[in-house]
Amino acid sequence: MGDVKKTLFGKTAEGQEVHLFTLSNRGGLVAKVITYGALLTELHVPDERGHSADVVLGFDSLDGYLKGHPFFGTTTGRVANRIARGKFTLDGKEYQLAINNGPHHLHGGINGFDKRVWTAKESLGAGGPRVKFEYRSPDGEEGYPGNLDVEVTYTVTDLNELRIDTRASTDKATPVNLTNHSYFNLAGAESGDILDHELTIFADFYLPVDETTTPTGEIAPVKGTPLDFTTPAAIGARIGQVEAKTRGYDHNFCLRSQDGSLALAARARDPKTGRVMEVYTTQPGVQLYTANYLDGSLVGKGGARYGKRDGFCLETQHYPDSVNRPSFPTVILRPGQTYQQTTVFKFPKSG
Repeated sequence: MGDVKKTLFGKTAEGQEVHLFTLSNRGGLVAKVITYGALLTELHVPDERGHSADVVLGFDSLDGYLKGHPFFGTTTGRVANRIARGKFTLDGKEYQLAINNGPHHLHGGINGFDKRVWTAKESLGAGGPRVKFEYRSPDGEEGYPGNLDVEVTYTVTDLNELRIDTRASTDKATPVNLTNHSYFNLAGAESGDILDHELTIFADFYLPVDETTTPTGEIAPVKGTPLDFTTPAAIGARIGQVEAKTRGYDHNFCLRSQDGSLALAARARDPKTGRVMEVYTTQPGVQLYTANYLDGSLVGKGGARYGKRDGFCLETQHYPDSVNRPSFPTVILRPGQTYQQTTVFKFPKSG
C-alpha cells in the first residue's frame, strides 16, 4: 500500500508553517510535496538496475523556493501559461490581470498559486498514499473574478505512478487552467543537460508563437518541422532550429486525445539510465519547455547550479491564451460546474 509521512519543512517570512509530505510505494517510488505552492520538491525513481535518483529540479530547503524560482514543481494557476497583455473579456466585462512576463500575464501572475501556502491532509487508501491540498483564491486575486476553491491531490500508486487530480469550483464565471510545472531530468536532478533524452509526443499539431512566445492563433501540423515528436527523437536533435525565436522549445502541442479521457500524451527516456516516464492526461494540450532561461545562477539540490537545458517540462494544460481565442478549447468555469482534470506520471521498467 505504501506510506505517507508529514514533517515541518520551514516557515515563511510571515511565520506560516510549511509542511512536507513524503509518499512512497513498495516499488521504490518516492514523492515529496509541500504546502507552499502545493509543489513537488522531490521524485525518486529507480532505474533499470534498481538505482534510485531524484528526477525533478528544486532546492534542499524552503529558503530556495521563497527567494524566487522558475516555478520548479509548482501548481500554477489560476491560469497556467500566458494570457496576452493580461487582458480578457468575459460576459461583456474586460478584466486586467497582473503583468509578470514582458507584456503578458504568466502562470497566475505575480503572486499566483505557486506562492500561496495551502492546507493539506494526508491519507492512505486503496489507491495508495495521498495528500490533498486545498486553497481558496479570493475574488479579485491577481485580477481574476470569483472565489475559486481548488483541490490538488497527489497519489503514489503501486503501478509506479505519481497521479495528480485537480478540482475547482467557483461562485462567479472565471478562467481556470491548472498544471504541474515540474522540471524533469531522468538521469537525476544534478546530471546536466537533457538534450540526449528521447521524447515522443502524441500530437500531430502545435501552436505557432510570436516573438513573445504567445500563440498567434494558428494551429499548425508538426510534420516537417522541428516540433515533430510523433516518433522518438532526442530533445537536442533539432532544438537549434527553434533557438533564434524562442531560445528552445516552449510550445503547446495539441494532443490527439481531445475528449477528456485519460490518454497517453508523451513518453520520455534517458538513454544513460534507461529510466522511462510516460505522461497521461485528460487535458487537450501539453507544453514542452526546455529550461531556456536557466543560466547557472540558481543553486539547487546538493549545490548543483542549474543551467540552460538541465531539465524539461511537460505541462499538461488547456491551450495558452485560450481566454482570448474562441477557436481554442474553453477555459471558462461557471458556477455550478466543476473543473476536473487528471495527470499521471508513470515510470514503467524500460523495455
